[in-house]
Amino acid sequence: MGSDLLSRLPHGLSFRFVDRILELAPGKRVVALKNVTLNDPHLQGHFPGNPLMPGVLLVEAMAQTAGLLLPEGASALLAQIKEARFRRPVVPGDQVRIEAELVAELGGLRRFAVRASVDGLLAAEAEIVLSVTKPGDTTG
Repeated sequence: MGSDLLSRLPHGLSFRFVDRILELAPGKRVVALKNVTLNDPHLQGHFPGNPLMPGVLLVEAMAQTAGLLLPEGASALLAQIKEARFRRPVVPGDQVRIEAELVAELGGLRRFAVRASVDGLLAAEAEIVLSVTKPGDTTG
């Protein structure tokens, strides 16, 4: 499900942190997966001998997942990260389940509740705000 939707992410493959879409309620909620492997380039230096997915990249994965709920052709920039909490490390071999739900819209801003879990255990959660520009919008 959703390989066409994944291709809408503006990120190159080397910076895409969403591998698959499991569930989608367009404009409302999405559930995606990120498979963390020892081959991920960022794990080579974070940390040698004890690789961990950096928290900032976990937030990026949650933001990319939220971005899948935007209208086709829209672009977005990360505007705010609120109440980010990291509950457990994410390591090679983990499959991260990422959930994003649209909470509010105000003008060009979209607020999302996001969660990342591994084997049913919460790894991270936050509220993310994206600044969205729709196709043809010259005000953003």
